[in-house]
Amino acid sequence: MVQPVASADDLALLTRAPVRAMLDEVASSVRVSDEGAVEIVDENALRQEGIDRLVRAAVFSGDEDVRDTARWTIGEVGRRLGVAPASIHDLYMARGRGEVSGFTVPAMNVRAMSFDTGRALFSAARELNAGALILEIARSEIGYTDQRPAEYVAVMTASAIKEGWSGPLFVQGDHFQLNAKKYKADADAEMRAVKDIIREGLHAGFYNIDVDTSTLVDLSKEGLDAQQELNFRLSAELTAYVRHYQPEGVTVSVGGEIGEVGTENSTPEELRAYMDGFNRELQRIAAREGVAVEGLAKISVQSGTTHGGTVLPDGTIADVAIDFETLRSLSQISRDEYGLSGAVQHGASTLPNSAFGNFPEVETAEIHLATNFQNIVYDHPRFPAELRERMYEHCRQNFPDERKPTDTEQQFIYKARKKALGAFKRELWDIAEQDRAAVRETLKEQFAFLFTQLRVNDTLDTVRRIVPLPEVARGGPGSLRMKAAADDWDLSD
Repeated sequence: MVQPVASADDLALLTRAPVRAMLDEVASSVRVSDEGAVEIVDENALRQEGIDRLVRAAVFSGDEDVRDTARWTIGEVGRRLGVAPASIHDLYMARGRGEVSGFTVPAMNVRAMSFDTGRALFSAARELNAGALILEIARSEIGYTDQRPAEYVAVMTASAIKEGWSGPLFVQGDHFQLNAKKYKADADAEMRAVKDIIREGLHAGFYNIDVDTSTLVDLSKEGLDAQQELNFRLSAELTAYVRHYQPEGVTVSVGGEIGEVGTENSTPEELRAYMDGFNRELQRIAAREGVAVEGLAKISVQSGTTHGGTVLPDGTIADVAIDFETLRSLSQISRDEYGLSGAVQHGASTLPNSAFGNFPEVETAEIHLATNFQNIVYDHPRFPAELRERMYEHCRQNFPDERKPTDTEQQFIYKARKKALGAFKRELWDIAEQDRAAVRETLKEQFAFLFTQLRVNDTLDTVRRIVPLPEVARGGPGSLRMKAAADDWDLSD
């Protein structure tokens, strides 16, 4: 990749004393000149120490210039080592055409101890030659874990560099969702909020986005088309918005959703009502704008799970009966009739281990995994008990509304403890290395188990063959900063 030309502002930024001091700390492994040229001096030193210093500055520096320079440097180093944000769209379209099959892509939400969790994930992926993997974070998680998109991309890239994995890095905006209550109160403001996070995600390298307007399905209306109308219409509008702002040369993978997770199982009739309506709306927008607009790559359905699982009074998780025939049927319909990769299953991480091998058997395209990785961190015997109790007390003091009148203490803590992750982010990073290493090893075992069960081991070569690394130019650290768009695209009639 040709080194993009840094702007005058970037060159001035790179010569600031705090920025040069941070770069001098890693100069034995990576060198950044005052002109913005990036050179890897010692790859081994980079993985041993340099990347740790860069990622800590990328997350915790109080100096915006230092922070953004660290993030930009991680991105440039990643590109030189074959790690860069990419879209899984081409792989999913190949699956829709029947050219690849037999595996289910895990989409993993990294909430807690993000650098350590990422390291565990990529260590397992490297050993298993796994490439069909998605790292994701939901709109809600961005808030309560205190991980904005640019930070999340930098940390996931740094994790891959640290562990010696390389390939297209599929980073996904999960549940970029319209809140039904907020939409009812002020539809324009809620749409604006989702469009803003889409723009921020795209700018950071989220080239995979799940648009979720399923919260607006209205089952009180007569007929499936009427029930799904607001869902498919707004989903098409947000898809067109993604297409308008996606980087040149990148076709973002966009997913839709036909039913809120935790409700009744989806049906073929619902899928067809949503997809037919979505395609009509997208064609209408394309005709009005005079451009072709690429559609969806996948469709999320409900087949018997809830996010985080159903918590019993003692804090354990109730057994769940997944309807795998629903997944098989809806995946086949989405491929045969609409050219998609298949159906997506949410809320899967707390399922029993015996369930995961069934997903590739029924050709599920993707499953979303989140809560169990957080559980492994919180419940690990090497996790500091004193820190855990302070995090739980933080939940008691700050999130009392999370407790239902019938909840036991165990149920309340299980549901609320995710909301302490952002407030204690630095302390989680600062846990003693020997304890973090023990947590990483347990996480790695779980990732390796999942990758094998879902049959994404030995998929890296296929991914590299089908998905090229996009060349999105980043002239300098200032290019990571979001700028307001004077031409913010308006799709309203």
